[in-house]
Amino acid sequence: MPEYNKGFLAGEIEVRGDLILAPMDGYSSWPFRSLCRDLGSAISYTEFVKAEDVLDRPRHIKEKLYFTDNERPVFFQLYGHDPDKLLAAALHLQEWEPDAIDINLGCPNRSIANRGAGAGLMRTPVKTARIFKKLSLGLEVPVTAKIRLGWKDCQNQVLIARIIAEYGGSLLAVHARTKEQGHQGEPDLPGIAEIKRMVDIPVIGNGGVMQVSDIQTMQEITGCDGVMIGRAAIHNPWIFSKLNREEITVIQVQEVMLDHLERSLSFYGQEKGLILFRKFAASYLAPYSISPEQRKQLLTEVDPDKFTQQLGEIFAAAEG
Repeated sequence: MPEYNKGFLAGEIEVRGDLILAPMDGYSSWPFRSLCRDLGSAISYTEFVKAEDVLDRPRHIKEKLYFTDNERPVFFQLYGHDPDKLLAAALHLQEWEPDAIDINLGCPNRSIANRGAGAGLMRTPVKTARIFKKLSLGLEVPVTAKIRLGWKDCQNQVLIARIIAEYGGSLLAVHARTKEQGHQGEPDLPGIAEIKRMVDIPVIGNGGVMQVSDIQTMQEITGCDGVMIGRAAIHNPWIFSKLNREEITVIQVQEVMLDHLERSLSFYGQEKGLILFRKFAASYLAPYSISPEQRKQLLTEVDPDKFTQQLGEIFAAAEG
């Protein structure tokens, strides 16, 4: 693992580093999350799980919340809108021994936000206060949160941030876009800086980090304690080692890609592991010149050995 950068405390949790893989549904599963941890990500956020699923279908979410001790600190991310159900779910998850429970107030997905969860919670500051009061008093582990810069017609992100801090939140991650922007458009870094000035808990800046230089820009403009990286990490997990993709050799890409594939196969099984790895394979190979036929053949292959053989041919051509 790379040398640690500066760290910070989230409650009593020591975070040794300032770059963090964002929780991303469908991507922040154990194979990729553990790989990014090895490359320098300082916190392992799980994919989010729904409070009702924790209570009613615990076996359904077990795979999403799997972790190993060398990933710590591990934050389980939870979403929902009912304070009592969130507390009950968090108490159940606490038994699985995460280092913190993170509440999602940032997901812009219409099916979630329009039902009052995710970014929808940002429209209900009183309910948000109830949630963080209940969880901070009821749990033995710290409670943290991920928010964004409000809605276009509801710019109350500073209020929400202060509520989270005043009602027991130990750390706050802030995505520098509104609900309507989703993951598109120019991030508003001064918006994160305003929140950082108004709370006395660590703030992690998120949004728009695509290159190593963007990390420094985020830190300088916002004064944040850490930088969270999402989509760029799918293409370049080496960013947690502060390396841009163009600095990575073909051999390094091949080694990490095969390592990631092996983790996926061992975790999910041969068939499912290969299917779920394909989206990552497409990102790893994006910089290389591959014919449409070769790409289609690789990304529809169902045999892991043949898949690996085809990868070898692609990398041999890329080196040549």
